[in-house]
Amino acid sequence: MYIVIFITVGERREAKHIAEALAKGGYAACVNIIDNVTSIFKWQGKMEKAKEHLLVIKSLESRLDEIIKIVKQLHSHTVAEIIAFKVIGGIQGLP
Repeated sequence: MYIVIFITVGERREAKHIAEALAKGGYAACVNIIDNVTSIFKWQGKMEKAKEHLLVIKSLESRLDEIIKIVKQLHSHTVAEIIAFKVIGGIQGLP
């Protein structure tokens, strides 16, 4: 099953580092980096607003656990946002 994973990071350099690790390691067919995403969230009882970068990762469901492991190792946040969705349609050219 094909999946798409969303991950946000605070720094462009970090986004590129994670994207390259996943693509070079064969865990992702493609990673898009969308710059300048505004995130509004509640953290430790306070409302927060941050400029972040969104990674959109295309992969296979069978690789999700390993992707999560790699992202946790490379991500600077205490709690990394990692959200995965199953792809139910479209033109799919993943390996």
